[in-house]
Amino acid sequence: MDQHFDDLLAANRAYADAFDLQGFDGIAKAGVMLVTCMDSRIEPLGMLGLRPGDAKILRNPGGRVDDRALVALVLGNNLLGVDRILIVEHTRCAVASNDEETILTRIGESARQDAHWLPVDPIADQRRALAADVHKVTAHPLIADSVHVGGFLYDVDTGLLERVA
Repeated sequence: MDQHFDDLLAANRAYADAFDLQGFDGIAKAGVMLVTCMDSRIEPLGMLGLRPGDAKILRNPGGRVDDRALVALVLGNNLLGVDRILIVEHTRCAVASNDEETILTRIGESARQDAHWLPVDPIADQRRALAADVHKVTAHPLIADSVHVGGFLYDVDTGLLERVA
């Protein structure tokens, strides 16, 4: 077995030694669900003043509400206590800063094979994408009308959220 994960497993053992999150029931204690980008500059709980157990978090390239995210949002609303949904994209996002050809060419060069079959769905206009994603959620028949949904842009240089939709 290789040692590529030894540092992470050692950190996990230290984490487990002080672990105090047992017994949670899976309900979002703050009623919050967040869809955001996989970007490592985003600290989902911290940026909202939340703690483990308060929110459900979905991450994907660009922070988009795709079909699988919609399923998770439906589950969150109907089974896990979610009544507030935040869709958060961010500044300086690679998916929003490059066109599809550029992204696929870079992936192909890195992987040393053609990547043009991969659906990367770049974001041409983040504000328009956020408004469209908010509409997808609010229009979904299995998400209650009482759920509050907002689209936000997170500034990775200041840590501030701006409500866009």
